Amino acid sequence: MNFKALYTINYGMYIVSAQKDGRFNGQVSNTVFQISSEPPTLAISVNKQNLSHEFIREGGYFVVSVLSKDAPLSLIGQFGFKSGREADKFAGINYSTGQSGVPYIQDYTLAYLEARVTKEVDVATHTIFIGEVVNAEVLQEGTPMTYAYYRLVKGGAVPKTAPTCIEVLQEGTKVVKAAQYRCTVCGYLYDPEKGDPDNGIGPGTPFEDLPDDWTCPVCGAAKDAFEKEN
Repeated sequence: MNFKALYTINYGMYIVSAQKDGRFNGQVSNTVFQISSEPPTLAISVNKQNLSHEFIREGGYFVVSVLSKDAPLSLIGQFGFKSGREADKFAGINYSTGQSGVPYIQDYTLAYLEARVTKEVDVATHTIFIGEVVNAEVLQEGTPMTYAYYRLVKGGAVPKTAPTCIEVLQEGTKVVKAAQYRCTVCGYLYDPEKGDPDNGIGPGTPFEDLPDDWTCPVCGAAKDAFEKEN
């Protein structure tokens, strides 16, 4: 089987949030799609190991925040590489709540969609939650971030629980043009040709020239957590 066939499927980048007993949680997702327009219905895929799975199932609602192309890696890292069991993912985040009490992200969000869960589909490691849209608003104009843009342009990584995480993703496709370094915590690849614009590091900055207090823009790991790519 050639898993590279899966790479041709288009994905967006979203933050899916939920609430349980007044507590909020959220996660990054690239598997959100519209099923029907009447009634307006969405489907999302959530790993059963994620805390968001529990919150959505017990809270009965979820909100999808559609991220803009200029969303920083730190925002994606906060919701994609931290566990809600150990940290408040909404700490320091500018958010509001919808009519169900579930939060949506205000910054770097083009629109949000609030849905009431109407059905669950068990798919081994994940659950597909199907929800009827009960509220939706456009927050700003702009271009949505795609999964391809996040991976290829911003250099982002994916957690092991992501639906699209396949171990052979990089096999046979990596072309090293300069000394690149990969975060051993989350898999983020620092490319000197791109730098780290979100944190003021311009293109052409070698890894060795990064400040000692520089940290991974995705998960916040220290510089010494990076290893040189072969």
